[in-house]
Amino acid sequence: MSVAQKIAEIEEEMARTQKNKATAKHLGLLKAKLAKLRTELLIGGKSGGGGGGDGFDVAKSGDTRIGFVGFPSVGKSTLLTKLTGTFSEAASYEFTTLVATPGQLHYKGAKIQMIDLPGIIEGAKDGKGRGRQVIATARTCNMLYIVLDASKPMTHKKIIEKELYGFNIRLNAKPPGMLVRKKDKGGIAFTNTMSEKPRNLDLETVTAILREYKIHNCDVVLREDCTPDQLIDVLEGNIVYMPCIYVLNKIDAITMEELELLSQVPHYVPISAKDEWNFDELLETTWSMLNMIRIYTKPKGQIPDLSAPVILHQKNPTVEAFCMRLHRTLAKEFKHARVWGNSVRHQPQIVGLSHVLQDEDVVQIIKKV
Repeated sequence: MSVAQKIAEIEEEMARTQKNKATAKHLGLLKAKLAKLRTELLIGGKSGGGGGGDGFDVAKSGDTRIGFVGFPSVGKSTLLTKLTGTFSEAASYEFTTLVATPGQLHYKGAKIQMIDLPGIIEGAKDGKGRGRQVIATARTCNMLYIVLDASKPMTHKKIIEKELYGFNIRLNAKPPGMLVRKKDKGGIAFTNTMSEKPRNLDLETVTAILREYKIHNCDVVLREDCTPDQLIDVLEGNIVYMPCIYVLNKIDAITMEELELLSQVPHYVPISAKDEWNFDELLETTWSMLNMIRIYTKPKGQIPDLSAPVILHQKNPTVEAFCMRLHRTLAKEFKHARVWGNSVRHQPQIVGLSHVLQDEDVVQIIKKV
């Protein structure tokens, strides 16, 4: 029996099993087995159909990378062409794009690589079409645009989310608040640091899942109300947590009432790629969700270089993070920094490595003599 067949068998059993407290342990075991099989399929282990898990050979460039994922003929190619000026063949028939097509967008001083990926189909995670190549490349991105046709968005949205989940991509999610620490002896200890009793995990379920992974000595510390799926994600260790924007294309073909209903979808931006409608909101939402800020450098005795900002991808970035972005040894040679901008009271102000920077600050690093 192939890996894909084993996965289908477990999914059928899970669908038949009622979800309640009595079946929580059994479902947890099934989910653990399913996750292990999916990982096996992902790394191209035993035969599961569709070949290995390698993606398309697209070299990374720029400050960030965004992948366009969607069903065939939803407008991904048109969107790439309009945003970047890079031609990606578009037509009214399906499967026009057969390879990954990269382009580059310059926005607020940042160089953003955008990749138009071939259309995904249902069953992609199990090797149908070129799905495994598409999703393997999607895993290398900093963000995904899930491009949806405005006339049938919810059906496609659910299918694509399922396919990406099967390839261990978690959309608009953060790593769970849980510590799993293996040890040599002492059995399994389950500690809850929350003020209330967890609703989804107990010692019996945790123990059953850990034993499926052949872990018999382990400390599990719960810092938030995590689920069995999140525990499995931590144990798998190959999960990608990624921001995603649902790009609702072809809004020129629907009514205002339909558009109002679709506005309830979280993380969604309506556009018309053909007419270039609402690109400003799409790019501003992208910038915000990627936590991108610009930091300008000022060499000693020179004016700041405003043409090529250093782009940082985190909330509340420190001077130390800025140094690491420039060169990993710079923090060791650091004496202090002079900063101009909104993050300081005086212009300039001398600060240390822990100082938190803000967008468009100017920084001059002073090294030790």
